[in-house]
Amino acid sequence: MKKVLMVGVTTLLAMVMATGCGSSNSNNSSSSTNGSTNSSSNSAAETTSAPAKDVSIKVFQFKVEIADQLNQLAKEYEKETGVHVDVETHGGGEDYGALLKAAIASGTEPEIYNNGGYTALVPYMDRATDLSDQSWVQNLLPTTKEPTTVDGKLYGMPMNTEGYGIIYNKDLFAKAGITTEPKTLPELTDAVKKLKDAGITPFEATNEWWSLGIHMMNVAIANQPDPAQFVEDWKAGKTTAAGNEIFKQWLNYVDLVFKNAQKDMLTTDYATQVATFAAGEAAMLPQGNWVQGDIDKVNPDLNLGVLPISINDQAGHVLIGVPNNWIVNSKSAHPDEAKKFLEWMVSSDTGKKYLTTEFHFMPAETNIDATKEDIGSIADGVKALNSTALGWYWDRFPDGTTQGFGAAMQEYQGGRISQDELLAKFDKTVADMVKK
Repeated sequence: MKKVLMVGVTTLLAMVMATGCGSSNSNNSSSSTNGSTNSSSNSAAETTSAPAKDVSIKVFQFKVEIADQLNQLAKEYEKETGVHVDVETHGGGEDYGALLKAAIASGTEPEIYNNGGYTALVPYMDRATDLSDQSWVQNLLPTTKEPTTVDGKLYGMPMNTEGYGIIYNKDLFAKAGITTEPKTLPELTDAVKKLKDAGITPFEATNEWWSLGIHMMNVAIANQPDPAQFVEDWKAGKTTAAGNEIFKQWLNYVDLVFKNAQKDMLTTDYATQVATFAAGEAAMLPQGNWVQGDIDKVNPDLNLGVLPISINDQAGHVLIGVPNNWIVNSKSAHPDEAKKFLEWMVSSDTGKKYLTTEFHFMPAETNIDATKEDIGSIADGVKALNSTALGWYWDRFPDGTTQGFGAAMQEYQGGRISQDELLAKFDKTVADMVKK
């Protein structure tokens, strides 16, 4: 049985890599999908003004999970408007920020690019377009405006909202005799023991720097009494990770995951992590609702739930925020056409359908309805824990900080440094990046 299953995992991994993290340069090459929608009734009349025909705009985007679907959406837009949208995707293990800077330096200015906002937006303010007057702004959830609001003006469209915690396989939990969802770290530790006693791998982990240095690291920051102030104090040299009680507690959660994950954790990339979990090889996956599409390619009927992340004996939290923003490049050839494309994406029936049923997004706009059937069981599980959710804070650090966090986490994951050395590396990373 295991031999047959591993063959399946290998095949399914190839599928995920072909449509997810492996799509580093999609260029509108994806084939037609069932997500195609009728177009004639949802034409450019739904946007503020008709787009120009025989024009091409370029989208330089980060989100590998939607690469194929975004390419298909671009084709739909061209059918309706005559405007060609060239999508170039760079994410997963790639350094998106470095590649974007290289593209700009080479003179190929994309009309639309992704940016996390806050500190990450600062280097791009000379080409970020003020979008405050766009019609969709009135529909945004108030908190989603924060990352790209500067001096009262909005410089980005939030891509969506996302959340992460611990995704778990309900059937494997039942097989191990776990009848109650663990909400605290002691309860999660007990669940891990039951899974191991039942011969089930508790966690499917990854060695990807961004998963470790962004998502896992953010748990320690978000649990601070005032996370935003902690980040500012950390950057100012007024506080440290070393000696911080919350970081000490957080390491207990980190150790629980690392010590109870699959044997090949140190060589497991994102695509492998998701595909293996989707094939039923582990009970828990520390990721967010962005994995729904890739899991569905493997097993759309997987019985999933979402657990909050706890670092102590208190009830844990999921973590929700804006994963990225669409920025219109004022120095590109067609910034006005870029605005029209974004407007169409959140106002036309075609665009809204793709955002929910194809991208599986939790929309940032109040005028876009998204059911569990649309966005999937993971996003629905995250939404159910929204009232106690914590936020995202990594984009408040200087460029390069999260990469430093990730590198230190990889060392710790591999057993090459101690807890104290890990926290010291965090402090050095922040100090070094602030100096640059």
